[in-house]
Amino acid sequence: MNVLGISCFFHDSAAALLVNGDFVAGAHEERFTRIKHDSAFPLNSIQYCLNKVGLKPEDIDAVVYYEKPFLKFERILENYLDVAPSGFRSFSKAIPVWLGEKLFTRKNLGKSLLKLGFEKDIAEKLLFSGHHLSHASSAFYSSPFNDAAILTLDGVGEWATATLGHGNENGLYFFKELNYPDSPGLLYSAFTYFLGFRVNSGEYKVMGLAPYGRPVFKDLILEKMIQLKEDGSFRLNQKYFRYRAGLTMTTRHFSDLLCVEKRDEKDALEQVHKDIAASIQSVIEEIVVRMSKTAIALSGSRNLCLAGGVALNCTANGRLLREGICDELYVQPASGDAGGALGAALAYWHLGLKKPKSHDQSVTPVSKKSNYESEGVSKQLDECHAVYKNMDWPELYSHIAQKISEGKVVAWYQGEMEWGPRALGNRSILADPRNADMKSILNEKIKMRESFRPFAPAVLPELADQYFESGIADAYMTRVCIVRDEIVNGKAAFNLPAITHVDGTARVQLVDKNERPEFYNLLKAFYELTGCAVLVNTSFNLRGEPPVCSVKDAFATFMHSGIDILVVHNCILYKENQQVVPSRPFLSGD
Repeated sequence: MNVLGISCFFHDSAAALLVNGDFVAGAHEERFTRIKHDSAFPLNSIQYCLNKVGLKPEDIDAVVYYEKPFLKFERILENYLDVAPSGFRSFSKAIPVWLGEKLFTRKNLGKSLLKLGFEKDIAEKLLFSGHHLSHASSAFYSSPFNDAAILTLDGVGEWATATLGHGNENGLYFFKELNYPDSPGLLYSAFTYFLGFRVNSGEYKVMGLAPYGRPVFKDLILEKMIQLKEDGSFRLNQKYFRYRAGLTMTTRHFSDLLCVEKRDEKDALEQVHKDIAASIQSVIEEIVVRMSKTAIALSGSRNLCLAGGVALNCTANGRLLREGICDELYVQPASGDAGGALGAALAYWHLGLKKPKSHDQSVTPVSKKSNYESEGVSKQLDECHAVYKNMDWPELYSHIAQKISEGKVVAWYQGEMEWGPRALGNRSILADPRNADMKSILNEKIKMRESFRPFAPAVLPELADQYFESGIADAYMTRVCIVRDEIVNGKAAFNLPAITHVDGTARVQLVDKNERPEFYNLLKAFYELTGCAVLVNTSFNLRGEPPVCSVKDAFATFMHSGIDILVVHNCILYKENQQVVPSRPFLSGD
């Protein structure tokens, strides 16, 4: 049986495909359209999923949407009625969109599916999952656990903003939920907005900025803005927030309380902004820790599954393991709305059809081996008028390892795109973590982004304990780990300044030999050459762009950046040899 999950019309549209319960294909629409956080119907993603496994639209048995539009509309109407007349401007902008498009999601989805060639009775097959049910299903049913506590946290779905539940074999049960307007995601987004970053895009910047500050505003936030209970539930003092009634996130009272004006995105970052970031990060960690403890106590399981946009806060996730809040932690790699597509399909398969949970369910649809043959890659590079040469794999690994050790920045393009927001070695930019200048080189000349932003390390899993604290890292960069003292303090053979954040932490990726053999072999070659089993790994994109999708995207990004070498499959391109500069990929935001 083939089940297609869809998320769209708000942000981070995606599609995910299950074949007999196995997650075989998934993609983010932004990768194809080049519009970051694209909210459009995931036409390209659906086609990609079907093509990957050789299915046609008529082979799909069920299509499941990731939330319930009528319940969401109910919440929006009730919210505006509750705050009227102050929310009229926001109301006048939102309601026409709902009445013209979103309220008729079933009809609009059906039309779009018909254009793709789906059967005319697709409306009868179209099903709807709850927003947080999709999040919870995406986490539990793709996890390695048969029994686990479940915690979902985000901005808002229909009404819920956080849920606490329990997954056991095929069952999934909710104990508690937090409802709008009290929201961990909207709380963090309000501070994101106040600090001059974009909501639903810049929250990770706040997390990266936090270690540069001190949580001096934490007590004030907990005293005035939020009434936090021991079980993690809370009430937000709406005096300080304007997301219910206006087109902004905060009120004048917010600025007055902190004695700071809202920062414009073009303004310099001052110490007070870093302290505000540190303060809200500390508050959100406290919420996550308390809710996790409650979910574990209610479920009776020491395994914990996380999903929802807030679950991408890898600093909070690392703390859960570091402090022993749970024994085992699984964070769905695409925890945000994109992952809702997978969760919707899994909810139908396990809860709707009562199918048993697989004991070896893959958490990512990325192919274990590259789908690209040398001939196909060469054809695509020729169409770009690129100058390249092929190299045998063993020679390629040693050659690129040597170039990285000499300070070259390498773009690494292999096989299928990653599922989720993190670069995991298929669409990556790689560099030497021992190079003290590499962080600034990558931020300023390659990624063209803020200097405070950290970079993640990829490491051979069998040697990870030599560099990072034990038992915290995973294969999907969902937790922050502590870099070992001897490396930070220069007492080891070398330190790793390019991947060590200002607080001595790093968001570590363990590179699986079977799942990403090309990346693993390159890491191994670098280790054999240098004695260092770590590489800098950041997503292959420039500021304002999604990670690259096609060979054409890769070549254009390579040519419009300071990247020295591009590797596509086993083809190598050197910047100085290129004769054509293609047009710049479309930029859609920061």
